Amino acid sequence: MPGVEWGMKRVLIFTATLAALLAPLSAVASAETSKADKREARQECRALRGDSKATREAFKAEFHSFGACVKEKAGEAKAERKKAKRNAARDCRDERSADQAAFAAKYRNFGKCVSEKAKAKREEQDEEDAAEAEAHTNAAKECDTERSADRKAFEEKYGTNHNKKNAFGKCVSQKVHDAAEGEDGGS
Repeated sequence: MPGVEWGMKRVLIFTATLAALLAPLSAVASAETSKADKREARQECRALRGDSKATREAFKAEFHSFGACVKEKAGEAKAERKKAKRNAARDCRDERSADQAAFAAKYRNFGKCVSEKAKAKREEQDEEDAAEAEAHTNAAKECDTERSADRKAFEEKYGTNHNKKNAFGKCVSQKVHDAAEGEDGGS
């Protein structure tokens, strides 16, 4: 029966090829961000953009457009949401295995526990995002003040391209980075 064997091989090859072609499509479908992720991203981008000329200039240097910011931040929000849920599930499993009676009294069921812990983690992440936006705004204001004092020296200090016109964005980026290092204890 060599013909049957070859027929099975062809079916397997066809199935494997079809699966390989459809895999990227499923990845694209799962890459969609939710409305809540986009809403959170728009709010964060508004905070990053700020109201002053300096913060808007820094925003444009980093993201080029509001839409680009929303797209990037929505992806981050989705990743944060998924991570929060994954960590919450792990924490709930640990808590349940430590004392089932106390767990049942506190949460009634596993889903309730995961929901509460994930919500708390997302709120914590939102506070971190707000602090990041505040640091970005403060850095933009500092750089604007520094640039106003001596524009040439400012461009020489921070500019990295041929005409030093990227100095403002580089300054803001450096100051935000330095502020984050200071909060982390220099790590």
